[in-house]
Amino acid sequence: MGLKVAVQMDPIQNIDINADSSFRIMEEAQARGHELFYYTPDKLALEEGRVTARGWPVTVRREKGNHATLGEETVIDLSDWDVVWLRQDPPFDMSYITTTHILERIHPATLVVNDPFWVRNFPEKLLVLGFPDLTPPTTVARDLATLRAFKDRHGDIILKPLYGNGGAGVFRLDANDRNFSALYELFTGLNREPLIAQKFLPDVSAGDKRVILVDGEPVGGINRVPQKGETRSNMHVGGRPEKIDLTERDREICARIGPLLREKGQLFVGIDVIGGWLTEINVTSPTGIQELERFDGINVAAKIWEAIEARRA
Repeated sequence: MGLKVAVQMDPIQNIDINADSSFRIMEEAQARGHELFYYTPDKLALEEGRVTARGWPVTVRREKGNHATLGEETVIDLSDWDVVWLRQDPPFDMSYITTTHILERIHPATLVVNDPFWVRNFPEKLLVLGFPDLTPPTTVARDLATLRAFKDRHGDIILKPLYGNGGAGVFRLDANDRNFSALYELFTGLNREPLIAQKFLPDVSAGDKRVILVDGEPVGGINRVPQKGETRSNMHVGGRPEKIDLTERDREICARIGPLLREKGQLFVGIDVIGGWLTEINVTSPTGIQELERFDGINVAAKIWEAIEARRA
């Protein structure tokens, strides 16, 4: 039986259809006979107790520049729908958090993927800290003395915004760096959030592995190799995806975190592993589906929908 599926995402007109995971999820949904509706986060509303969205019925196709056809704009009551996808990109700010509060009102009668309560309470750079034996040394703080003491202990560190995304604002500060205080002043002048400092992992030069988990089980991974002279491996900033197999360490990590993800309704998750160390658990808007499908021939989108259909059944 076809499902009624609403997708909350950034403007569909701007996506790269050869890389965007939301597009691939929608494409597979359509192939399975599901009805699609698309809206942007600013069109989500709580109207006198009803959770509504103003958007468009949508048909997608793998045709660059003509990849989405929108129907007539309309307002729907999301409680009448079977599935809502929470797929807009971070930053994980109050706007993002508010959407999770609103969508939580219809879940699980309407299945929201991923579960909005736990998306809100599982920020990607904080969730990993519940597994200290799997992660590199890390400190979350706003206090300059605390951050400086961490750098003094480890010498070569990564400093980044706690709620950033896509590699934005990520700095490597080695033993010879002279910009620590200036960067601290810059970050703290922009907002009141803490920073996250992590021991630098030299193995990142060989790649930052993205492992995809569906309902707590690993389905494969891709390696993201940074450009020469670059610390960041995110594909948003030029990281090169490569085919790679999962190691025993990768599977050990997945076996540890998988049951928690499954229990908390995190159906589609992407974790980052550098040199055998878990650095992030991405639950907000993970990517990597299309690259993994091309490299390994795995229909990851189908596995995701099989998990969703099973839950709806």
